[in-house]
Amino acid sequence: MTFIDFKKLLLDADITLPKFANLIKVSDKNIQSYKNKCEVPNTIAVIAKSFALMTAKEINYKDHIKELNLKKKKKEGSGFSCKKDKITTITTAT
Repeated sequence: MTFIDFKKLLLDADITLPKFANLIKVSDKNIQSYKNKCEVPNTIAVIAKSFALMTAKEINYKDHIKELNLKKKKKEGSGFSCKKDKITTITTAT
């Protein structure tokens, strides 16, 4: 699915891109990065299509998604910092 088609589905689902990202607990920057790739991953496309269909049937999907208590993934370190810990562990273990 193209990013343009994805944005059209969000309009049909009556949700903005930042609110979509927050609802499914994905980084807004992550979703925005698909614009440069010109393609949206299948799972994100399916979610957007489902939200659009539920909106058309007047189903309040937002409350149902919130009931799932989704958790946003936390970034663990960046760059080489996390690898340094692994190297130390491997070195001390041998």
